[in-house]
Amino acid sequence: MIEATLCFPRRTRDTESDATEEVLLIEKRRGLGEGWYNGPGGKLEADETPRECAVRETREEVGLEIDPESLEKAGELTVLLDGERHTFCHVYRTRSFAGEPTPTEEARPEWVAVDDVPYDQMWADDQFWLPGVLEGETVVGEFRFEGGPPLDEAAFVGHDLEWNDHLEASDT
Repeated sequence: MIEATLCFPRRTRDTESDATEEVLLIEKRRGLGEGWYNGPGGKLEADETPRECAVRETREEVGLEIDPESLEKAGELTVLLDGERHTFCHVYRTRSFAGEPTPTEEARPEWVAVDDVPYDQMWADDQFWLPGVLEGETVVGEFRFEGGPPLDEAAFVGHDLEWNDHLEASDT
């Protein structure tokens, strides 16, 4: 089983007419989910906490610096592939970061209005949990895919969600 993280940096962009809530997404340039959008993230390395992984992956993929203490735990997602646990993902959000997102070989970053998130260009399960996470809720979810491997060629077949549960603090 893979243990991984996702991080969703947020900002408010002020224009002359209004303020727009934005989230930083990446377009994956290689590997699992290539060509799809998601938040920066990836697999935990040995002896790394989920928070440390989220900070490292965000720095490596888009060049933002994040203090681990500024990360807010927003979700825990379990992905099943053909009935077996495939991935356990820790989801974080933050409004505190330094730097400007820059493209890398791994990812092309893009600030997207929260109301315009391209769910049709993301993992099939994202549409069920990400809107709530972007609104400030927390989620524990299980998502079922069949017909793999690889996961990005499998069909999404169902999910279970629990909203605003207390998330374990075991990720520090």
